[in-house]
Amino acid sequence: PALSAMRTFSILLLGLALCGAAGLRPPDSFIPAVPSFFPAPPADNLLPVSAEGIALGQLLFNDPLLSADGSIACASCHLEAFAFSDTSRYSVGIHGQRPTRNTPPLFNLVWYDALFWDGRSATIEDQVLEPVRNHREMGLPWEEAVQRIAQDDRYPALFARAFPGEPVDSLLIARAIGHYLRSILAANAPFDRALKREIVLSPEAFEGFVLANDQTKGNCLHCHPTDAHPLGTTGGFANNGLDAWTTPGELRDVGRMAATDDPRDAGTFRIPSLRNVAVTAPYMHDGRFATLEEVLQFYSEGLRDSPTRDHRMGPRGSKGVNLTQEEQRKIILFLRALTDSSFIHNPDYAKPEYPVSSQRNGRRMAR
Repeated sequence: PALSAMRTFSILLLGLALCGAAGLRPPDSFIPAVPSFFPAPPADNLLPVSAEGIALGQLLFNDPLLSADGSIACASCHLEAFAFSDTSRYSVGIHGQRPTRNTPPLFNLVWYDALFWDGRSATIEDQVLEPVRNHREMGLPWEEAVQRIAQDDRYPALFARAFPGEPVDSLLIARAIGHYLRSILAANAPFDRALKREIVLSPEAFEGFVLANDQTKGNCLHCHPTDAHPLGTTGGFANNGLDAWTTPGELRDVGRMAATDDPRDAGTFRIPSLRNVAVTAPYMHDGRFATLEEVLQFYSEGLRDSPTRDHRMGPRGSKGVNLTQEEQRKIILFLRALTDSSFIHNPDYAKPEYPVSSQRNGRRMAR
């Protein structure tokens, strides 16, 4: 109910935020609602937002104005229908360039205190800053981004409405997008409705749930808790046995070690949530697995050894949990029950109808 109320509140005020930008009344702030059966987010992440800020952030998230050649927006690589992830192994940035990691989904971000696959950003707002200036992604220096916003015929009034009296700089732009990202919640999957006793999972999906959490079978619960922790992840980092190596120099991607410079973090990556996992293929930090069937087969008999392989993956030398094909099938049925269809088709999160523009070859183009 609280989540539904927040969505309704956002819908009612979205038009006001975009059409009434001329007014300078300080916006009403609120803390985004937390589903009652979720754990409390870290206190530092519970920052107030406003409907005006959410609407402005949503517009910026969808605007290719923030890319160097005006060809892509944040939303180009974070697609709502796929839980704000991408269907490509590596998203396409400006000039056809590609980053070196798979695009992660964006939802329930207020529960995380480390973002990106290597955890190098501690806040949502800090995470926003990087893709805009990254030469493989949007490739726009923030100084130019601020100039474009100042010269745009829409944004000055919208910023004045959402953040009256505050100078528009890169931090405020990131804060506006952060308002929008903080509002993106996924908490209404069939599994959630079963927890609330609104529906009953199918017998096979329930068997999959039991198998996933059985330490003698799937043994997923240590990294992807779903039995008593609805986030579907610990939010931590782990080496799950993807590659065999003996020294970090052998790795194509050293993972969290790139952020910490600690060899003990070599080959470790942020543990993703199982929520909406059925719509976020391809999988792993490098998108190496195209299907959930490939993922389950890997965990069943494809693990490889390395010095930092997590002990929760079983003793050194073990290849996996040896699930039968039938057991894997039932776990996948459970994983599909973690898809929140009302989230991935929520009109609150869709591209706004308010005109979005881009700069291509110096000319403004309607989108």
